[in-house]
Amino acid sequence: MVKTIKFALVSALLFSSSIQAADRVTGEMHATRSEVIAPQAMAATSQPLATQVALDVMKNGGNAIDAAIAANAALGLMEPTGSGIGGDLYAILWHEKSQRLYGLNASGRSPKGLSYDKLQQELETLGRDDLPPYGMLPISVPGAVDGWFELHSKFGNMPMDQVLQPAIEYAENGFPVSELIAYYWNLSVPRLSPQPGSFKETFTIDGKAPREGQMFKNPELANTYKLLAKNGRYAFYQGEIAKKIDEFMKANGGYLRYEDLAEHDSNWVEPLGVEYKGHTLWELPPNGQGIAALQMLQTLKHFDLAEMGYNSTESIHTMVEAKKLAFEDRAKFYADLDFAKQPIDALISEEYGKKRAELITKRAARTVQAGNPNLTEGDTIYLTTADSDGNMVSLIQSNYRGMGSGVVVPGLGFVFQDRGQLFSMDKSHANVYEPNKRPFHTIIPAFVTKDGKPYMSYGVMGGAMQPQGHVQILINIVDYGMNLQEAGDATRWQHMGSTEPTESQAKYLTDGGYVEIESGVSAQVLRELQQKGHDVRSGNGGFGGYQAIMRDHEEGVYRGASESRKDGQAAGY
Repeated sequence: MVKTIKFALVSALLFSSSIQAADRVTGEMHATRSEVIAPQAMAATSQPLATQVALDVMKNGGNAIDAAIAANAALGLMEPTGSGIGGDLYAILWHEKSQRLYGLNASGRSPKGLSYDKLQQELETLGRDDLPPYGMLPISVPGAVDGWFELHSKFGNMPMDQVLQPAIEYAENGFPVSELIAYYWNLSVPRLSPQPGSFKETFTIDGKAPREGQMFKNPELANTYKLLAKNGRYAFYQGEIAKKIDEFMKANGGYLRYEDLAEHDSNWVEPLGVEYKGHTLWELPPNGQGIAALQMLQTLKHFDLAEMGYNSTESIHTMVEAKKLAFEDRAKFYADLDFAKQPIDALISEEYGKKRAELITKRAARTVQAGNPNLTEGDTIYLTTADSDGNMVSLIQSNYRGMGSGVVVPGLGFVFQDRGQLFSMDKSHANVYEPNKRPFHTIIPAFVTKDGKPYMSYGVMGGAMQPQGHVQILINIVDYGMNLQEAGDATRWQHMGSTEPTESQAKYLTDGGYVEIESGVSAQVLRELQQKGHDVRSGNGGFGGYQAIMRDHEEGVYRGASESRKDGQAAGY
């Protein structure tokens, strides 16, 4: 009883005494600003200068695909804490001419020359039973560049040298580092500077991370972009860049080789969709975690969240429980489908969602296991662009763990990702490490259609927060009637502690995990959630960074939004 009273008092201080920054005359009080509305084109990214790059590209004859690539190139420079060409890329795009969605999986594979047994020997030497977060072992083939050229060759309109030119100019001349990016950059420098290569020389000024507002240049990345502009993807996967990577890896104990780069390819995939109250949410199939959002929706459609009310005890409880159920399946079944045939259609089926919904009770579940879907027997950047022709791009790109492995090949200007850390070492697991295999991925773009027409492209950054965020945004709009900006600024929750795809196949959730909730939920609701058995905690960041574009067919305009949790901007013309 004493513990409950103490929690309520702390909650009142943490959650209920925040200073309201401004009183808005219109819209929901929690919104930071109005939606951005424009008739011709829209871009929303996590850095305002990248948003302006995207708009400039479209004003000068490029389309939404060109603009997305240009913005991603700019973010690789301006937000290296969440992106870069050493990482992977996923995209869902609406192509207006063909009136359909396309999905692209541009994630890379593990080195062919690193066997399971050799990796296990390396881990034993390090005194570990899982892959480390930094250094050479978690490096997989970077897929982002191939993703750019796949998107461009199929749908692009502007020559690639013009698409990359704005990022090249910023890399050569410098840009002022924005607030949140400076914060995360400063956290990365101490832990990544000791890694092999030239991280410190490339990403610091006099040994320190750049401050907010300080001008930063990356001439080596400018040169790398120039090679891509001149020689295309060949430069990265077979030409000068590939040869430098191969030479460096051989000299420094890495396993990535020229052959791994030369044989890399991206895959066009069919997005998977689930209908929720007249809106269809589309996600990409594994090796990503996008279908967790679809599983959650199939479960939640059996509850009246609108009647429960926004941020009520019952609505938060029900959504958290649905997340627990979906994430235990995520831990067991999500993997590279080229290596592990999984029951994806059954996992996202309405029948399976109904069976999982029956497991949700009035109390928080402590023990949750993966289901049997055979019913008859995740730091990142997200950006979105839309053009005057009606094309819309939902693109997400990341190095993982912010700035990735910390390994920088001297002269290239970018950090290699550490996505390989997300492999399991359990041989019975679908996501077990194997050579030339894609690891489980957290980054996921989202797209919503309504009545068969493009409705919304959006994303929420942040590891395991992403599918939870996708669901919360859609429910805010569909069930609670929020506009695009209000839906992103609304208070978020994040359940943590679920079994991870890197853990043993035999493991499952036994302690219920815990729920982090942003300020904005009343102390009474927090107390009632605790009384239901939830371990409720305050959150400090990690709730994502949301960007979105909505197509208003009735008025013939785009609506854009970028939340206040990051440095981003939505803008149009």
